[in-house]
Amino acid sequence: MTPYYRPIPDPDTTPSRWRLAEGWIGFSRFERLARGAAPVVTDDAPDNVIAALTAPRAPVLGQTIDRPRIMGIVNATPDSFSDGGSYDPAAHARALIAAGADMLDIGGESTRPGSAEVPPAQEIARITPVIRAMSGAAISVDTRKAKVAKAALDAGAGLINDVSGFDFDPDLAALIAARGVPVCLMHAQGLPATMQDDPRYDDVLLDVYDALAHRIARAEAAGIPRDRIVIDPGIGFGKTQAHNLAILRRISLYHGLGCTILLGVSRKRFIGSLGGAETAADRAPGTLAITLAAIAQGIQIHRVHDVDAVRQGLALWQAVTREPD
Repeated sequence: MTPYYRPIPDPDTTPSRWRLAEGWIGFSRFERLARGAAPVVTDDAPDNVIAALTAPRAPVLGQTIDRPRIMGIVNATPDSFSDGGSYDPAAHARALIAAGADMLDIGGESTRPGSAEVPPAQEIARITPVIRAMSGAAISVDTRKAKVAKAALDAGAGLINDVSGFDFDPDLAALIAARGVPVCLMHAQGLPATMQDDPRYDDVLLDVYDALAHRIARAEAAGIPRDRIVIDPGIGFGKTQAHNLAILRRISLYHGLGCTILLGVSRKRFIGSLGGAETAADRAPGTLAITLAAIAQGIQIHRVHDVDAVRQGLALWQAVTREPD
């Protein structure tokens, strides 16, 4: 059975054999994982695994990936789970940039559990004014649809964030390839309307790894080079609380796919369940805790609602874990 190798981050005070994606995390050992077997810590891994783990990642939306990046969420929707309809999207986008967001993710269709599909024309009408208002900013658009993606790119967006990982619209991959823009491929089990009904996996950590590898291969076959692919394990998309935690505990495994990793955990339900925060807007502290834990495993892009809180937490984390130059 083919093993999987997870890089184990070294403490910052420990000399490391390698740097993870030429970023801020060093590692010297691996956790060898296999289906149906206990993890084994080892000093060795195949050369191709080490090459994938250590290769530098291409910039995303003009941002280098040698340090953590904050992606601010702009929901141009009336029904998003945490803040739908509670603000003017363009004004909110400007506020997120002022608070320290490196990039924005603008969405016109909620994909919360139980949500229904929005017609492309309506989705386009929601997002394009915001994209144009934020001309000059680093903009990602959260959509599953080729028609919406085309309108977003024409309006000035630079990345498409597809929560279906090219499962929803067969025309989207060809559009991305033709326009030469990066794409984020997320893992989701099922459609938003039903994805949380009864999600099941044999081994969620490894099943998601394999599914992302398949999505990457499909994107490359469509003409999208790996250095323009970002991956997202899809926390909360067809996953129980136990599934989410299993992924987060060993999320550094996904660096082996050779792509930049985006994480979207902000204000999600399991944070409220574990942290005792029933209201989504009260989950910023739990979001920050998970974000910092993921940064300690080298995760590069963090899609969040509360940019100011994450920026402040990241600055303090860096101050106490990094030696001064």
